[in-house]
Amino acid sequence: MSIRVLIADDNEITRRGLLWIIDASGDIEVCGQAADGEEALVVAEETGADVVLLDIRMPGADGLAALPRLLALARPPKVLMLTTFHDDEQVRTALRAGASGFLLKDTPPDDLLRAIRDVSEGRAVLGPPVARRLVDGLAHGSPALAPEERARLDSLTARELDVLRLLSRGLTNSEIATELGTTEGTVKGYVSAVLAKLDADSRVQAARTAYRAGLDTD
Repeated sequence: MSIRVLIADDNEITRRGLLWIIDASGDIEVCGQAADGEEALVVAEETGADVVLLDIRMPGADGLAALPRLLALARPPKVLMLTTFHDDEQVRTALRAGASGFLLKDTPPDDLLRAIRDVSEGRAVLGPPVARRLVDGLAHGSPALAPEERARLDSLTARELDVLRLLSRGLTNSEIATELGTTEGTVKGYVSAVLAKLDADSRVQAARTAYRAGLDTD
């Protein structure tokens, strides 16, 4: 079945561009559009959207105001926040409220489609520039690793450490595969192993551990 997406953005040109990208995907379809947060709530409930692409800044109820209300629907969608700039506090606010991901609007089409697929399957997604800035902020001033955290990090194999360094830079699985000269499927397995061994529930949490440990991620 196709992934059903609602596009919520006050800019008609942006909505048309996203519609064109999604329509060309083959496995994702646009089930509705909205120009503000209030309309997004109505359309999301009417259409039963799987994923909402939600602009942060819109007139009336903006994305941050609409987000918790979308997640409180009887059939809540996954929400992927979109913005034209990074604002670290907005990213943290959106993630704390339950957003599944955060992307800049200039994200390449293939990465956008991959992000929609990922969040529809329950995985968190952060675009590379957003991830790096967010993890920098989370890591700043954080305490050193506790002994049990250090033990988890030490349990990683050399290749798993390579994957951790790359995902901490905000690279996608496809980009990590290119860096390591392997397949995206293999990288997915490594990422799952890294998250399990670190007892991390997201790539951001794993990246934070890497930063706090002083792991070279540059």
